[in-house]
Parts: sequence; C-alpha cells; structure tokens
Amino acid sequence: MSGPVGVGVIGAGRISSQYLDNLTRFPDLSVVMIADLLPERAAAQAAAYGVPLSGTPDEALAHPDIEIIVNLTIPAAHAAVSLSALEAGKHVWSEKPFALSVEDGQQLLDAASTAGLRIGGAPDTFLGAGLQSARRAIERGDIGEPLSGLTLFEVPGPQDDHPILRTLLSRGAGPLWDMGPYYLTALTQTLGSFASVYGIGRIARPRRTPVNGPGAGTEHEVEVPTHVSFVSRFAGGQTSSSTLSWDSPHRRVGHVEIVGTEATLSLPDPNEFTGPLRLLRRGSTDWVDVAVAGPVAGRGFGALDIARAVRAGAPHRVDGRLAFHVLEAIAAVTASIDSGTPVEVTSRAPEVEPVPEDWDPYARTL
Repeated sequence: MSGPVGVGVIGAGRISSQYLDNLTRFPDLSVVMIADLLPERAAAQAAAYGVPLSGTPDEALAHPDIEIIVNLTIPAAHAAVSLSALEAGKHVWSEKPFALSVEDGQQLLDAASTAGLRIGGAPDTFLGAGLQSARRAIERGDIGEPLSGLTLFEVPGPQDDHPILRTLLSRGAGPLWDMGPYYLTALTQTLGSFASVYGIGRIARPRRTPVNGPGAGTEHEVEVPTHVSFVSRFAGGQTSSSTLSWDSPHRRVGHVEIVGTEATLSLPDPNEFTGPLRLLRRGSTDWVDVAVAGPVAGRGFGALDIARAVRAGAPHRVDGRLAFHVLEAIAAVTASIDSGTPVEVTSRAPEVEPVPEDWDPYARTL
C-alpha cells in the first residue's frame, strides 16, 4: 500500500486535543474518524479538527480505511479497547498506562504477536530531540560509565475542583501510574532494563469530595498513594532513586539526572519532546550545555512511528514490549509498597533503534 495511513481515534476527552493537534498535521497520517462512547463529544472534536467522520468505538473498529487505532480512553478501558482493536485487525497506539495489570499487558502483546499487528504505548516523548540527544551523549561516553539515576516529580496534585478528580485518584492513576511512565521510560533509555524495585508510599488525604464532574459532592476514597518513593536496580548493575508526589506545596518537575564515572547529565523534562540538556564534569562546578538535535513534535509521534514502520516493513521504535516493561516496573513498585519488600521485574526492555536527527515528522514519505 501507499499513501497516508488511516487513523481512528477512540476517546475524545481532554487529551485528544493534544493528539489531534499533531495527528492532523502529519502528512503520512490521515485521521479518518473520531469515536467516543459519547457520540456528541466525538462529533465536536471531528468538527474542530476537520475530521470527516465521527461515531462510536464499534464503528471505528469496523471502518475499512482505518489501519491504526489511537486509544485515548480512560486508563481502566485501555486494555479492553486495545484488545478489541487488535481483534478487529488494527494496529494500536495506546495512551499510558499500557494496561492496569501485568496479565492484561501480556495478553495485549500475545494478541498483537498472534495477529501480526503492531502495538505501542505512551509515552512517545523519548523519540524527541531531548531524550534522543541525551542517549547519544551517553553512548559516545560524555559521562563515562553510567552508574545511577535520580528522578523527581513533586507538585501539589489535583485540587478538589478538578473535573476528573475521582479518576485521577482511582486505580490506574495517582502520580506513579499517571506520571511514572515518563520517568521510568527515560530511565530505560539511559540505564537499561529494570531488574528490581523497592517502594514506599502514602496517602495524604484518604477521602476527598469532588466538587465538579462525576460524583461531585460525594465523598471518594482515595485508592492510590499520592506520594511514592522507590529505588531501582537495573539489569546492568546501575541504580536509581525516584520520587513521584502529589503532596508537595511546591512544584519540582522534569528532574532527571544520570550520574556517570566522569560527569553528571541533566536531562530535559521526560514529559516533553525537547528541552535543555546539561553536563557537569568531574571536578567542575559549572554546568555546560550539550547540543540538542533531532525531531521535535508532540503527542502522536508514536502513532506516526508505527505507521511509517508498517509501510516500510521495519520494526517500530515505540515497541509494545517497552510499554509493557515500564508497566511491569510500575506494578512492581505498587506490589512493593503493599508488601514492604523488594519486587523483581522479570521482563526486559527491547533495544530501541535511535531516531535519526533528520527524521522529519512533517515530511510526506508515504
């Protein structure tokens, strides 16, 4: 086949605008339909972005011109919607988390393999210039031998007037499941595969009452820790320390450092596609800038990566095995918090082909 790859978006909620801003501007993609359980919401997004069709998820799954489903549903629905898409013969890009259990994640990998289909999951930010430049710096020896990592994400967290407060504090969310994929993916790209984790967590306010959205005025039990800290051991022997918190009165986000034998590398925010990259050499007190080069796009980059790989018959970089490995590591942190003991991570992250500096998401190549 030739020409743009047909895309169907399932889930027309808040995050869909960030995706559609890009999906509708990538020449190698053609957004055919936006679908949602609330058809009127899908219709509004289709009208706003000039997408020809809107409808229900079942209609998107049945449409013959759709090759890739971009799954932007709520976390609790990710696995079921992705599995339905695979069963319908569609490739899949899913928002994070990949699934809410290791078992469901493995089922998705098995289904994609059996069907000969591609599956990938957020985040795709590691494909951007920022983290790709960090990876190149480490691979050329700028920091010597990588030894350890540090990641910090601390914010006040969602307020009681947040319209989806209940969802954010339910299973599959919280700072670990909501923000963890960005930070853990960055660690896999710089330190390799997780081997084990040891976590602690707490809930600052066990019950909260949303004032907006579904369940407004009804007391809601917080189901996930709102402050999580964990240490990780990697398959290559490196270690890292991470904090993900919604209990901080101040904001400290996007902090990722990789320490080596010769220098420390400060990475861009892993929730972004680019940003400053800085190096502190042994014996120096001055940080120096490291050149950042490569593609800068936005959410949807992963779906484009799958589309071009499908047409080329080549491996895609946003391999579902990477999303699964991060899912298993996050689930292991959760299990460690519950048990009070370290938990092993048995899967391994796949080798990801680097993104060439001249890889242009806005070029027409198909």
